[in-house]
Amino acid sequence: MKKQVAVVILNYNGSQMLRRFLPSVLANSPESEIIVADNASTDDSVAVMRNEFPSVPLLLLDKNYGFAEGYNRALQQVDAEYYLLLNSDVEVAEGWLAPLLEYMNVHEDVAACQPKLLSQKEKHLFEYAGAAGGFLDRYGYPFCRGRIFDAVESDEGQYDTITDLFWATGAALMVRSADYWSAGGLDGTFFAHMEEIDLCWRLRSRGRRVVCVPSGVAYHVGGATLSKSNPRKTFLNFRNNLLMLYKNLPANELRSVMFVRAMLDYVAATKFLLSGNIADFKAVMQARREFARIKHLYAGKRNENIQKATLSEIPERATFSILWQYYAKGRKSFTELF
Repeated sequence: MKKQVAVVILNYNGSQMLRRFLPSVLANSPESEIIVADNASTDDSVAVMRNEFPSVPLLLLDKNYGFAEGYNRALQQVDAEYYLLLNSDVEVAEGWLAPLLEYMNVHEDVAACQPKLLSQKEKHLFEYAGAAGGFLDRYGYPFCRGRIFDAVESDEGQYDTITDLFWATGAALMVRSADYWSAGGLDGTFFAHMEEIDLCWRLRSRGRRVVCVPSGVAYHVGGATLSKSNPRKTFLNFRNNLLMLYKNLPANELRSVMFVRAMLDYVAATKFLLSGNIADFKAVMQARREFARIKHLYAGKRNENIQKATLSEIPERATFSILWQYYAKGRKSFTELF
């Protein structure tokens, strides 16, 4: 019998993560079909799947397309009402999926959702990459219920309510297949980083909801592919964030937000330089140059997003600067912001 949900794990050189965490997904996800898509790994991932998990369908991509386009190409081969994009470094709790599925089935206006995401290493802490759901400030900086910049909160049940979000984490993202494709899927040109926020922005601007269902719980290692201090990650985060803003900002905000954001990027670059972090300084400057060079290629996507938007303002996009709230006012938890 065909499953309603397909849990799709996109893998790249993650054989040890598959060995470690795939058993929890198989044991705790009876509602779904489990599929592994391999992004042309050069380690023993394919051999591990064939020898140790022979019953799990394996989709082989012909090269490393990155997170965004890799998922697009994999999901084109998957037939399900709901996709659940799951990182290979995620351990799932018993019963993690049922609450998400139940909520999506009842609330047809919800396009995507996520479970509560905790740290796999310190399970009392929220996990950096999604926590209990994501929001965005005026200038494109993401923050979460449970994590603002490097301030990560302990999970004490303070965010155990189902809540509307601006974005749901790509580490464990459940999305209706119809919504995924109607919004254009992940932007494959991003390669990795910010692509789930960009997708959720498109969904929200078109009137579709994104929520966190915290009674479902998953544990994320994080940083398994690119470490947090990796200059390549810095470049992708800054460049893709600028592209996301350009693609999605309303016309009346584009000029002012992009001007302030440029100033903030140069402040960040200067901070890296003064701290002796030359590689990240160069990554930020390279991201700015690359954005300026390729911005014109995204004009069509921007026009489409503006034309298809049905909300003039998205409630989950904050009107304030999270930098000001965090550094000037010392507000380092989500509850202090709202």
